Amino acid sequence: MTLKICSCNATIALDAKALARALKIATPITVHSELCRKEIENFTSALKGEECVVACTQEAQLFNELATEAKSRSPLKFVNIREMAGWSADGAGAMPKIAALLALADMPEPEPVPAVSYQSRGELLVIGPAEAALDWAERLSAQLSVSALVVGPPSGELPAERRYAVWSGRPKSISGYLGAFEVVWEQTNPIDLEVCTRCNACIHACPEEAIDFSYQIDLDRCRSHRQCVKACGAIGAIDFDRVERERSDRFDLVLDLTAGPLIRVAQPPQGYLAPGGDPLQQALAANTLAQLVGEFEKPRFVAYNERICVHGRSGKVGCTNCIDTCSTGAISSDGNGVKVETHVCAGCGGCSSVCPTGALSHSFPRVAELGGRIKRLLAVYREAGGKDACLLFHDGTQSRELLMRSARRAQSGKAGGLPARVIPLEVHHPASIGMDVWLGAFAYGASQIVLLASTSEAAEYGAAIERQMGYAQAVLRALGYEGEHLRLVQAEDAAALDREIRSLHPAATVATPASFNWGSEKRLTLEFAIEHLAKLAPAPKDEIALPRGAPWGRVEVSAEKCTLCLACVGACPARALLDTAEAPRLRFIERNCVQCGLCQNTCPEDAITLEPRLLLTAQAREPVTLAETEPGLCVRCGKPFGARKTIDHLVAKLGEHSMFAGQPELARLQMCADCRVIDMMENLKEVSVFDVKP
Repeated sequence: MTLKICSCNATIALDAKALARALKIATPITVHSELCRKEIENFTSALKGEECVVACTQEAQLFNELATEAKSRSPLKFVNIREMAGWSADGAGAMPKIAALLALADMPEPEPVPAVSYQSRGELLVIGPAEAALDWAERLSAQLSVSALVVGPPSGELPAERRYAVWSGRPKSISGYLGAFEVVWEQTNPIDLEVCTRCNACIHACPEEAIDFSYQIDLDRCRSHRQCVKACGAIGAIDFDRVERERSDRFDLVLDLTAGPLIRVAQPPQGYLAPGGDPLQQALAANTLAQLVGEFEKPRFVAYNERICVHGRSGKVGCTNCIDTCSTGAISSDGNGVKVETHVCAGCGGCSSVCPTGALSHSFPRVAELGGRIKRLLAVYREAGGKDACLLFHDGTQSRELLMRSARRAQSGKAGGLPARVIPLEVHHPASIGMDVWLGAFAYGASQIVLLASTSEAAEYGAAIERQMGYAQAVLRALGYEGEHLRLVQAEDAAALDREIRSLHPAATVATPASFNWGSEKRLTLEFAIEHLAKLAPAPKDEIALPRGAPWGRVEVSAEKCTLCLACVGACPARALLDTAEAPRLRFIERNCVQCGLCQNTCPEDAITLEPRLLLTAQAREPVTLAETEPGLCVRCGKPFGARKTIDHLVAKLGEHSMFAGQPELARLQMCADCRVIDMMENLKEVSVFDVKP
């Protein structure tokens, strides 16, 4: 690649030789001072067909325009080394970080992910009080196909011309997404505005003047004379005894002007805007909706592997982490698994972070690709002389702007800017960075992980992410890695961000970085990372106690209560509980257990309890026996079938039931399947259902 690097008018301390050594570039690196101004020819002359990396993001548009004018075929990449490294109180010592950021530009782009498509024809429903709803319906009717749902008491006047549909009623539910909203409402007023011809006969006929030009009846003033019904006549728009009150329709867009949003989730679906009563916010929302006509795409942010999902089995519910965490309501229970409405998903990745098995995995980027970038980043940073690397994950909107403002504070002489050891990494959403990434990064030699989130994002995901951080921190602390390794930072402004970042002190890290690559399986990546950290731990442990909810642990079975029915084996999707073909025996592989609780919820005898812990010995991979009994022998032929404890338990439970009061019936519970059929055929004198007279 061709590297064009600029000190931005000598405001960044750069060492060309040190950079060349760190990046292993044989040709000398030229450090420009005014690449976007006086030295612009040095950029255009570098467009020779090979990839060109420009260490400047501020003038990316200018450089792209110059490349287009020059008809260059050189792919351009841009790296921000100014705000993310050079502009800082520690800028003079940021060379290792700058080298690491530049090294990432030489890595291949992530593979594209599948897309989710939307199609909107501009069919808009405006919901709200009459004055506001009809006002915005009038304004937007020239751009969109508008309908209005008027809520609240009768007020205002309907338009003189019927150019769009107007309903009245009480909204019951709104579901869906851009291009496919389903709205259900209840007709609460006797006058159906879509049937009404606005002839005004009812207004003249009403003795209480309970009807005005809103064509709705004020039920507080109405005295039930029903003169309006007679005046309406065959039109039939007025019905005080309406039976079919519920109505529904589909829309592409929804503008909700009610006092409280009808969709109450932290991140509403695209195409639904609820600006409330603020006129400015209403105008901004209307402008946004006017642009949402046509076909749109977004990445399919998550992939779902139902095979390893531990949500449910046979009507019993186990893990609900993803459902509880999702801020858009995109995830719901779907029998034994979950259903992800990808059109509603906003791509935060919080579901993948809290998923204990990796059944839900974030694809933007994929964890394996992110692991390759982190491995390369930390290796170059370390080879360039960097120590105690702290990885700061941030998004490309609010958090990135916060980092830029912090850097500008430092450049103006105030405290600010990222410390030399804090390396920023931009991701789609910080909530997508979970325990496999954290522990994997520590195995690669990172000292700390910081997730930078806005206050609104922290409110949505903060509790879930901090619980996951607690589990990871418990593992590191038990192994003797001292210090604070993980922190979720919520910062409202640059000053608050600076205080948080400067309060971080380097934490202990692994002596030798790992060499393995991350895979697509979350549990496997975690296993490799923990094995490496445990192998080089300052205080090695065989077992680590963990808080409840942690995704590792063992199952304890009460020998007195367990009847070896093996319902727990059928309920375990993780293959942690197993039976054997040789004898009635319940076995357990601790490495596979994710503490989902399905076995505990399924057990009919309440014989199972869970104990969160992390076992680091070889025993975790080996099956151990939790309960066993003698095989039950058929009382007729002596052939072994079932478990002795299960058979005895059934006989004890059913012995007093009327259906098993007779000796033949009770004895059949202790027979194998073949002998049970033979015995029934031999005892033909027994009363059957066919003998019962009607």
